[in-house]
Amino acid sequence: MLVAAAVCPCPPLLVPEVAAGAAPELEPARDACADALGVLAAARPDRLVVVGPDGRDASYPEGSGGSFRGFGVDLDVRLGRGGNGDTTARLPASLAVAAWLLDRTGWADAPMEGLGVAELITVERCMHIGREVAGSAGRVALLVMGDASACRTLKAPGYLDDRAAGFDARVARALDDADIEALRALDTGLARELQASGRAPWQILAGAAEGAGLDGSLLYDDAPYGVGYLVAAWS
Repeated sequence: MLVAAAVCPCPPLLVPEVAAGAAPELEPARDACADALGVLAAARPDRLVVVGPDGRDASYPEGSGGSFRGFGVDLDVRLGRGGNGDTTARLPASLAVAAWLLDRTGWADAPMEGLGVAELITVERCMHIGREVAGSAGRVALLVMGDASACRTLKAPGYLDDRAAGFDARVARALDDADIEALRALDTGLARELQASGRAPWQILAGAAEGAGLDGSLLYDDAPYGVGYLVAAWS
């Protein structure tokens, strides 16, 4: 059963070594992510599942390695402290950021695994995966990685789209209210047009949270580079 969830954005710029000058404007987001991970640790889960956007649907066992060398930084990470210690660059960027966040907060509370989900995965498949994840242990926690729209300003990666602010506001309300139905109802086509990489991971969260009776809290909501970054905790 799902006992807690943390929702975090996944830009590699969250990692200070990747960000020129450490991107101090992202420090509030980093702090909010640490607070959200604290909620996961306080729930004392038997298992942590980390979900993030990927180029394909894939699973990554604990100990899987990732790297930020593609972003010009000689920095390797591992997903958790168990596994076989293989640090070859296997994790997608979203899960590499998650691995960095977990290491930054000193996570060592429960075994974990990573799940990468492709952009075109259907809502129904997301909900099914979420239900399977929730049933995989007695006390399951989710770390859900993904960004909101990338179209909030003229300088955003996806340029300005007038629909972006409204889409992000709906997601923010759903995360704050732990509104499973609102997450399930997110428009997959619109999310793709707005380059919202969190759509599928959020819908996996919706499936996992069915019947769990969790409360939500939105910890951060901003778009410092024209990309919506949201942090939330459910417990």
